[in-house]
Amino acid sequence: MKGRILTSLLAVIAMAGLQAQEVPAVPRLVVGLTIDQLSMDYVEAFSALYGDRGFKRLWKEGRIYRNAEYDFVNNDRSSAMATISTGANPHVHGIVGNIWMDRGSLQVVNCVDDTQYMGIYTSESTSPFRLKVSNLSDELTIATQGVAEVYSIAPTREMAVLAAGHASKGAFWINDETGKWSGSTYYGTFPNWVSTYNDRQGLDFRIGEMIWGPYLPVTSYKYLTSEAKQVTFKHKFDDERRNKYRKLKTSPYANEEVNRLVNACLNGTSIGKDYVPDLLNIAYYAGNFDHRPAVELPMEMQDTYVRLDANLAELLDIIDRKVGLTNTLFYITSTGYTDAQPLDASHYRIPTGEFHIKRCAALLNLYLAAIYGEGQYVEAYHEHEIYLNHKLIEQKHLNLTEVQERASEFLVQFSGVKDVYSSHRLMLGSWTPELDKVKNRYHKSCSGDLWVEVLPGWTVARDHSLDTKVVRDVYTSAPLILMGWSVRPEIIHTPIKVSHIAPTMAHFMRIRAPNASSLPPLTDITK
Repeated sequence: MKGRILTSLLAVIAMAGLQAQEVPAVPRLVVGLTIDQLSMDYVEAFSALYGDRGFKRLWKEGRIYRNAEYDFVNNDRSSAMATISTGANPHVHGIVGNIWMDRGSLQVVNCVDDTQYMGIYTSESTSPFRLKVSNLSDELTIATQGVAEVYSIAPTREMAVLAAGHASKGAFWINDETGKWSGSTYYGTFPNWVSTYNDRQGLDFRIGEMIWGPYLPVTSYKYLTSEAKQVTFKHKFDDERRNKYRKLKTSPYANEEVNRLVNACLNGTSIGKDYVPDLLNIAYYAGNFDHRPAVELPMEMQDTYVRLDANLAELLDIIDRKVGLTNTLFYITSTGYTDAQPLDASHYRIPTGEFHIKRCAALLNLYLAAIYGEGQYVEAYHEHEIYLNHKLIEQKHLNLTEVQERASEFLVQFSGVKDVYSSHRLMLGSWTPELDKVKNRYHKSCSGDLWVEVLPGWTVARDHSLDTKVVRDVYTSAPLILMGWSVRPEIIHTPIKVSHIAPTMAHFMRIRAPNASSLPPLTDITK
């Protein structure tokens, strides 16, 4: 009897040992860094200005996918971040942009506004309820039954919340009015380590002394030219009391603030300290200062990348000291767009014109009224989209598809219009590569009935923001850099999709991919 018990025990031990060997190791920490408006062209153009511990280290030790593509049109920081974290396109995840027209109220809404939850250190009421699917943060929280430490830190509210998702332990962003790191009651109790940081090291204590000048000797900045012929630059953020924090968030100092809170997070939590994988979502900014074009401020743009290089080096060192790079899997990518560029000077004679969606909407309403009788057929308009009055169309017993098609045929005749896509055409029309990219941005809960595609080179007048945007229909991609843990260094030129990121990270954490992530993970990336 004893012999049988001993034999059975040895068999169990042997099987347990075999199973332990077969289960692959997982990283203790995954760090997802999304750099808003990062340009691969600038990364390479300014490479002579970098140190050895930032971009050059990534290029030496990382796996570089040079072309990670977004599969939809008109991406911005919100639609990009939602796509990165969910592995799906706006057509599925529901975040078509930073803002859109709400059909119910006919008001422009922010993608993370939610009056049901109070802000913490902010008056902004916030939640991720408009994100229609799960993301990587959600899946890790579910897989570990809430044990995993999952946080999101970003300069902007949208990027923080859309990376944090529905189930993480917190999303934190810099408040535009106070400079404090803010959050939402949606995520439960606000962590003490963030409150302590705000009370002792908050940006509001330091911004009065912060002055942005060249990081390197001014003679180093020779890679961008300007008619203004800058000699140097100096920006004191405290000069404008009302906009000082907004302006700082468009400078490289925003990335320094992110690193400071990352360090506080690593000190104040158990993140990366056990064998349950944790996730830290981070966002940086690499766009134009004060949203002014780089041709006006060429030194500032170059200095932004020089300081970004230093920020990356510091982040890698922080993670290495606290967790160890061999225990950490990094992915670094970009939102894949840039701020609107100014109209080319008239003496270059580039074909152009000005497109006004407001005028189009007004003329379309007159046209439909002439055909179908009096009424307000156009309910609202926003950016490139026109929203028809479904209630009126139903009351008049009209066919919505027919009205959409008549409207499309009318609008496509306007100067500057390249094409018009009705929602019916997007959902049921014959497939083309162009239609697919427009469809991937369409979501029935918030998109318009008609999407007007404007010719490249034309200027779109945007009524909601009282500014203009020059259309540039160019190839959009972002770098994807994997580093740390057991990643095998290599530079890969074959294009991939940004939607590969979420299933790939899930694969290496041994958890489910987000529920709308249909692409396979990238494999064969480890040593």
